[in-house]
Amino acid sequence: MDAGIQNHEEHFVHEISNPGAPGLCPEMLEVADEACQAGNFDLAVEIYSSQLADLHQPDRGLCLRKADALARAGRIAEALDSYCIAANLQRLRPDEIGLLVESIARTVRLKEQGDCKNTSHENILSARSSGNGGSGVDVDDIEDDQCLDMFSCRICKCLLTEPTTLECGHTFCKRCLEGGEMKECKSCHTKQNKPAGDCQGNGLRVNVVLSGLLEKWFDSETKSRRLWLEGENLWRKQQLSDALEKYSKAIELVKGTCGLLCRRAELHMEMKNFSQAAQDGDSMCRLKPTSPKAHYVKAKALSGLGRSEEALQEYLYCVALKPDWTAVKHEAQKVLSEMFSSVFENDSLATSLHPPQTGASPRMKPASLISSLHSALPRDNQKACCSKASAFGSTQTCDSGGDSGLSSSPLNQTGFPGEEPKSLTAILSSLPVPRSLKRKRSSDSNSFAPPSKVLKQDGACSSLAPAAQILGGRVVPPHLLDSADMECSLCMRLFYEPVTTPCGHTFCLKCLERCLDHNSNCPLCKENLSEYLATRGYQKTFLMEEVLQRYLSEELAERKRVHEDEMKELSNLNQEVPIFVCTMAFPTIPCPLHVFEPRYRLMIRRSMETGTKQFGMCIADELKGFADYGCMLEVRDVKFFPDGRSVVDTIGVTRFKVLSHGQRDGYHTAKIDYLEDKKVEGEELTELLKLHDSVYDQATSWFTSLKDNMKTQILSHFGHLPSKDPEPQGNPSGPAWCWWLLAVLPLENRAQLTILAMTSLKDRLIAIRRVLIFVTRKRPR
Repeated sequence: MDAGIQNHEEHFVHEISNPGAPGLCPEMLEVADEACQAGNFDLAVEIYSSQLADLHQPDRGLCLRKADALARAGRIAEALDSYCIAANLQRLRPDEIGLLVESIARTVRLKEQGDCKNTSHENILSARSSGNGGSGVDVDDIEDDQCLDMFSCRICKCLLTEPTTLECGHTFCKRCLEGGEMKECKSCHTKQNKPAGDCQGNGLRVNVVLSGLLEKWFDSETKSRRLWLEGENLWRKQQLSDALEKYSKAIELVKGTCGLLCRRAELHMEMKNFSQAAQDGDSMCRLKPTSPKAHYVKAKALSGLGRSEEALQEYLYCVALKPDWTAVKHEAQKVLSEMFSSVFENDSLATSLHPPQTGASPRMKPASLISSLHSALPRDNQKACCSKASAFGSTQTCDSGGDSGLSSSPLNQTGFPGEEPKSLTAILSSLPVPRSLKRKRSSDSNSFAPPSKVLKQDGACSSLAPAAQILGGRVVPPHLLDSADMECSLCMRLFYEPVTTPCGHTFCLKCLERCLDHNSNCPLCKENLSEYLATRGYQKTFLMEEVLQRYLSEELAERKRVHEDEMKELSNLNQEVPIFVCTMAFPTIPCPLHVFEPRYRLMIRRSMETGTKQFGMCIADELKGFADYGCMLEVRDVKFFPDGRSVVDTIGVTRFKVLSHGQRDGYHTAKIDYLEDKKVEGEELTELLKLHDSVYDQATSWFTSLKDNMKTQILSHFGHLPSKDPEPQGNPSGPAWCWWLLAVLPLENRAQLTILAMTSLKDRLIAIRRVLIFVTRKRPR
């Protein structure tokens, strides 16, 4: 049971215990209560009416219960009558008319949902009527987010001011990020481990490139936003007049900023300038007709002016748009309670409004209340009133004998001089509903259009067009668009995969990585980026990427093509193979590397980016730079250290012969030809198999005879001796155990290189046998 009905029931229990209230039937009242609980409000109304008709004097508690039932049934005009009877007996408390406020608001909301054709608008109304639904999303944000563009901050909903880019790549106003209260990114919900800022903890840093672009493209709005923020600071210092001046100058620069109008209206109210606050509130309602905040600000200003009737209208709009806004609902109840009380403050008026002593459905038309409500509404004549009702979706007229559409009872005289009686239905129809809430009917030339300065909209436009033009329609002026403003300062080309450092500078991702290979300082401001380098949080700056795609799509496509051509060239492992000049490497044998030189950092990264994950390994040569033979290595894993160094886990793949030597970006390259063993058949194959088995047994015997500490070192670095291959010629590079043995034998690099270059398995086995014989003879006894 609703709290309002429960309060009335407690009062009613006290009333029926009074012997002066004969004729009440407790059984019938229980039936009425059960009908209310079951949703059969019409039956409950009939029972309450019949019980009231049997009384010599009206009972206040029963009148309130009947009024609540009528309100829940949607019969608002009759409910108003019953509330007035109760108010005549004793002043209505605000908590006693909660159901009336909810019913009026629900009626407005349901009618507008039925009339609205715009899908996005229906979604907004539906979201507002259902409240937050436990999702934690503010319903005002639903409308605002639909109007945001790429240049808007997702926190304050305004143009980005001092744009600051987080490590995740999303950009917000610096002021919105300050204070460290934001635990995660508003856009991607990435957790912020620390306040966004530079690596040394010097605070937030503005994105230099984006800041310059926004100031250039949206000069007036940028200045307006700065004046706005200056006004905020002055307000905090209680310099109200100076703050108001800043707000006014900001509005002159950019008209139609709803948030700025809201702040100025609130400042006006703090300064007791309620008339000016009401004007700003009215402007807000025109800009964002479905914003509860806009109607609330206007309502507060009207209340300050003492215009209670108009304030009530705005409060009702708030409740209609946002039913779960409890504080506003209480405000509406207070205002309505005062209005009820004002009807009966005049004794002569109270005397003229004696309720009927008998009858199944006593009705009193509170003429003064309706008149006071109606006097504040724009109306030209009776025809206009009817057309207003039509705008709400009702085809009923407001003549004296008609049905209101919200009440099933005929209209009675209300005391309007020279006019037909009007019920609350007509009053609701006359409410100046926000322009975007109304359905435009081309067939009805008399359709009500409240006086306003809202721009005319055609039927195909979105109902949120005015707000969208202000908040979501920013377009970069073509004459201010210059690709030179979006060039990387390192490569002097258009940004490709733009990345913003914690110090606020933007570079191409690949350019920044190459610079950090050589130095951990920012290339422009020289600020230390070691921590940024350690985390490798290289995330693209989404706003810059979106700007490039939207406004410089052709230039970006060309830049992408150049990059792809470079990657294609780098991935050709025949024409230009990157060469790591370091040590001997063999097929199938692991080769861990410690990479610290900048040129090899770049080489390893490129091998990963191209997807080949391969590069050549050669030993040094004094004349040529590196030897003519080597082995291709494949990267299995890379581990980076905070200072940029890395440990690369690789394994040998295949051998190659160098055809020509070259260089690229500081590291060696080569044109190569891959080597394969020549296969033999017949008697040669038979001899080869015998030699293969013999040398393998000799190798096993040698390894077994080693001391335990030596065997442990070999096993920890190279693993166990591979098993003997049943098909020695099955692999183009020969048996794996040969390369394992060659890697662990105590041979100089030149000797190993000679065996690596052999393309005859027989010759390689003979060479290994000679080495085994030699090391066995030289081994100390």
